[in-house]
Amino acid sequence: MSDSRSTEQTNENKRLTFLKKYIGANTTQSISPVGRWLNGKLLEISEGYMKAEFVVREDMTNPMGVLHGGIASTILDDVVGTMVYALGRDFAYTSVNLNCDFLHAARLNDVIVASANVIRAGKNIIHVEGLITNAEGKIIAKCTSNLIQTSLKIPS
Repeated sequence: MSDSRSTEQTNENKRLTFLKKYIGANTTQSISPVGRWLNGKLLEISEGYMKAEFVVREDMTNPMGVLHGGIASTILDDVVGTMVYALGRDFAYTSVNLNCDFLHAARLNDVIVASANVIRAGKNIIHVEGLITNAEGKIIAKCTSNLIQTSLKIPS
């Protein structure tokens, strides 16, 4: 069978298999330069879901010693993007928007967990949600985002 769904299924399995090998490992080998800088630890990944852990470093904080909102947004965007990549679509997706709410502070050396899940995966637009929580389960930041299919074909 040579329809596009069978192609997407094959790519999906390869990407998920590839990423699942890194569960429990730091992202210093990520294909994303930003992902390498963030240096999180992949905790879980499945079709339409991802969870990673990060430690708030000094270079991630604002002058008040709190996780910078731009870095929280970067964490969410990177986790969301990796999760969408793992869907196995033939073409790359890019963010159309990233709407973030910052609800609690994360401080230097705090361990935070970022998760992302697909709410709706259409043919051209994928709508997702992301969440950052601390060890006590408080929501540090949350986001919604829409990603749109580009004309950039992802190599096999």
